[in-house]
Amino acid sequence: MSKLKNCISAAAAGVMSVALALPAAAAPTKFDFWFGLSGDLERVVQTLCKNFNDSQKDYEVSCVSQGNYDAALQNTIAAFRAGKQPAIVQVYDVGTATMMLSGAYYPVGKLMSENGYKVDWNDYFPGIARYYATSKGELLSFPFNSSTALLYWNKDAFAKIGKTAAPKTWEEAAEAMKALKGAGYDCPMAINISGNESWQLMEQFSAIHDQPVATKNNGYDGIDARLTVNKTKFVKYVTDLKSWYDQGLIKIKSKDLGQDMVQAFASGDCQMIMTSVGDHGSVTKTQKAGMTWDVAELPVYAGTERKNSLVGGASLWVLSGKSAGEYKGAAAFLDFIGKPETALFWSTNTGYIPVKKSGFDFMKSSGFYDKAPYKGREVAIASLTASEPTPITRGVRLGNFTQIRAEFGNQMQAIFANKVSVQEGIDNLVKNGDAVLDRFEATYKGKQLP
Repeated sequence: MSKLKNCISAAAAGVMSVALALPAAAAPTKFDFWFGLSGDLERVVQTLCKNFNDSQKDYEVSCVSQGNYDAALQNTIAAFRAGKQPAIVQVYDVGTATMMLSGAYYPVGKLMSENGYKVDWNDYFPGIARYYATSKGELLSFPFNSSTALLYWNKDAFAKIGKTAAPKTWEEAAEAMKALKGAGYDCPMAINISGNESWQLMEQFSAIHDQPVATKNNGYDGIDARLTVNKTKFVKYVTDLKSWYDQGLIKIKSKDLGQDMVQAFASGDCQMIMTSVGDHGSVTKTQKAGMTWDVAELPVYAGTERKNSLVGGASLWVLSGKSAGEYKGAAAFLDFIGKPETALFWSTNTGYIPVKKSGFDFMKSSGFYDKAPYKGREVAIASLTASEPTPITRGVRLGNFTQIRAEFGNQMQAIFANKVSVQEGIDNLVKNGDAVLDRFEATYKGKQLP
């Protein structure tokens, strides 16, 4: 018995000595990612982060929602000043100019190359990439959640007025609205006129008509840009919208009024809306039973050579002041996000579209767009690639643009309440918006956009 004990003891000692001789498994390098999505989208981001962590053992990302885009940017600025910034932050499209001028970032091209990743930057759709690129076309951040605006139309209602296709022009849309009204539909089209709708009504309209929102090629060529929408086709557009509203062809729908646009369309109460492709899933989940609908590119005025629409959403910025290990982890995470398989996961679980051609091709080959509930989302890609981006259609790069959007909402509400004329309201938007740009220029006096 003692012999057996001795053998067991010796064996145990041998195992122990071997274990002690082996190097301990290295703990994964941890880094933080802050983002501005909440609700279902927050859960999808958390799953994406878990998928990355499960895919390898070297790095561990901690993903923390900041509640919304504004909070994500403001909290990051505060954290940076305290030296507690995350390695990666999601910044919405209109925060791009602020990030570029901050100098508080690690350019993603440099990050990826210095950590051994070869990225084909030409694989990104130009209509997406150029919104986040410098004036020379260099991407400083990774495009992430991307969308564009589309026209949603009720095929059942259109069938009752003898139409089988969505209106391609505003002239056709006006004719369809009148016919729908005549057929007994109380709300041929719904719009909202809050500051958030600047993206659909002012920015997207201006882009597809190749009309400037501001001078200096929409701000890309300098922070001394000023608004110019009171001298473009946008004035005619708002004039028409107001006229159609006065005729009862358009209804204003918002949460404040008890029903937002998406709810109004999904319930069959309104027959057309203009909203993000990101709402495609929401309409699918909440639509009236048996309702048949589809999406199309936004209408343009007759005789217009359609240009690409604008991308909405956000990009991922890598911040300066972190360790080499954290940067390796950040590069690995961004590489993971850029894979076609991740694009399929992301678009399946959200309403966002792929940002790379390879991701789109992979999704097409996988049959993603062949049938409901995803059929139709490819129209967003067609809209974003309707033309090669021009100096006007690559995006809007203005400082403190959220304040300008709020002013858009103020003036649109004044116009539709008959407090000011269309021209007067848009002139006020330009005057007050330029004051915002004056303050932004003073804040960054002497600085140049990259």
